Amino acid sequence: MSNSDRFRKQAIATDLEEPVTEARNLAQKLGLEPYPVKYWIVDYDEMNELIAYGGFQSRYPHWRWGMQYDKQQKQGQYSGGKAFEIVNNDNPAHAFLQESNTLADQKAVITHVEAHSDFFSNNEWFGLFTRGQADEAQVNAAAMLERHARAIDEYMSDPEIDRAEVEKWVDHCLSLEDNIDQHRVFERRLDIDGPVEKIDEDLAEKLDELDLSDEIKGEVFDDEWVEKLEAEDGPVNFPEEPQKDVLAFVREYGKQYDEEAGRGVEMEPWQRDILDMMRAEAYYFAAQKMTKVMNEGWAAYWESLMMADEAFAGDDEFLNYADHMAKVLASPGLNPYSLGFELWEYVENTTNRREVLERLLRVEGISWRNLTDVVDFDEVLETLEPPKALDTIGPETLDELEDVPERWIDHDALERARAGEIDVEKYPWKVLTYEGLARRHYSLVKRQHRGFLGRINQNELERIGRYLFDDARYSSVQEALDDVEFAAGWDRMFDVRESHNDVTFLDEFLTEEFITENDYFTYEHSEATGQFHVASDAADDVKKKLLLQFTNFGKPTIAVYDGNYNNANELLLGHQYNGVMLDLGQARETLKRIFELWGRPVNLLTIVKEVDDHDIEVAKRRNREPEPEERGKLLRYDGDEVTMEDVPWEEVEHLAADDVDYDTKPDEWLA
Repeated sequence: MSNSDRFRKQAIATDLEEPVTEARNLAQKLGLEPYPVKYWIVDYDEMNELIAYGGFQSRYPHWRWGMQYDKQQKQGQYSGGKAFEIVNNDNPAHAFLQESNTLADQKAVITHVEAHSDFFSNNEWFGLFTRGQADEAQVNAAAMLERHARAIDEYMSDPEIDRAEVEKWVDHCLSLEDNIDQHRVFERRLDIDGPVEKIDEDLAEKLDELDLSDEIKGEVFDDEWVEKLEAEDGPVNFPEEPQKDVLAFVREYGKQYDEEAGRGVEMEPWQRDILDMMRAEAYYFAAQKMTKVMNEGWAAYWESLMMADEAFAGDDEFLNYADHMAKVLASPGLNPYSLGFELWEYVENTTNRREVLERLLRVEGISWRNLTDVVDFDEVLETLEPPKALDTIGPETLDELEDVPERWIDHDALERARAGEIDVEKYPWKVLTYEGLARRHYSLVKRQHRGFLGRINQNELERIGRYLFDDARYSSVQEALDDVEFAAGWDRMFDVRESHNDVTFLDEFLTEEFITENDYFTYEHSEATGQFHVASDAADDVKKKLLLQFTNFGKPTIAVYDGNYNNANELLLGHQYNGVMLDLGQARETLKRIFELWGRPVNLLTIVKEVDDHDIEVAKRRNREPEPEERGKLLRYDGDEVTMEDVPWEEVEHLAADDVDYDTKPDEWLA
């Protein structure tokens, strides 16, 4: 870096010191608990490089980074896309700001990053990677990735190891990077001791009687295992239960294929080491893939509240920020920022609505049957408006804060503001507490949400009313509203943020009300017309298809069903089918990769949909869709060719879900 570049970046960093400090203070006032964040100023090329590297400054040598860098650069040049920031899940987190951003953009990015860091720090799915370590709060992702980069670079530089073979091995491992068990705590695999040199004579005799393959006899067995095998009516599966962590299975039991010998041989230490590294990285990035909608929506929600509602964007910056936010939320396709932002607002609004309705249903003379007839929701909303003293805080109105409940006011900060130590014109939030800020930004009275309270349907009212405990009664509507907990919505959001991932989040909050109000619908490809068409606007259909896109990272769910298939040490994988068939072309190529990691033939059981050409022609004439037939298939790669054959339904029936279980998604929705 030249001196001029260094001085320029230092100048930008100096200008951002106050926004960084105050954004952290505001985030903490709002109840966020982010990791410490280190901010870096980078130029356009550096930003593209960081995005290609997944947010880190050092990764192992591989062609994929160059491809992603080229893609990111062309996206900026030809489609107008702009990367404002990137932040990684680490403690401390590292965030990179592009030097060409306007001040409004930089402030937006900083508030966005603080919310991301809070999510990293508090969401339990991110904790699966660090749980069980000596210091569970310490992620150390940058250090881990740096170690991996150095180790793989050393293998590539080793004169006794072919560099091309290392890169090919990394490619093989990456073909399975999403085939892990992301719902389990990450554990590094134990070292492989290899086969024992000698087997007890009695045990060897029993193994001979069981008619096992020679390679299986070479594995480590004990008397307990053999006795269990003898007691079974049929063959014992290995593993006993399907194993989703395919990477771990091939790491422990796989071999490399030796072309000269024509069989699988033990992996070299560097090969097993790289498998370990790729698996660790897959588990590290899994939580980010599992929470994309939640995480981006969470960051967008708090960024909007800080920048717009709390005027962290100055008067001369607001239009620039509004344009920035509009572009982010209006991006085409299934936009995780927009969907997540809308869902978090929905969580807040439904919680606040329920809180208000529970109070109103405890008023004498009001029940779920007559509430909408006897309660004026416009008057309720007027009562719920924040007091003027909270809404317009300034140097000349500080005394008015004495009239609001004490729990809303940070009295130490108020005294400092009176002494001129706090600029309340610029940072009015400093004199309020979490509860005071929740009252100031109460969601149900915001212009865009004012109709939400009255949108309650009779069934929901009945559900709330029938399960109310009679622990408090009110004599009037005013008395009931005086008892409303204004932080209920935020409290619920923080609870949800801790425990959910995208699938559970969508499953719980993607309700019929949300889908209807936001005009969601499904579309699919028509075999009859060869075009896409709207298939349904029913809430259940929309929910199923959205969930399909987020479970298992939107990839097919594949598990190991047998490591000794056909008693020949072949690998049998099963595709857990849910109505969406595999891309058979990609499946064939993936089997070739797995063969290199297993060292012996690889098999894959799946279910496909087949439509007869005659049925398609009939469907076209009758203007309806043909009915596909589901059939079992076995794909097999033996090192020379991929074959596919029909199998009886009984052999794949266990793979078929009774209903859509959200385990995969196709690139295009197929009929």
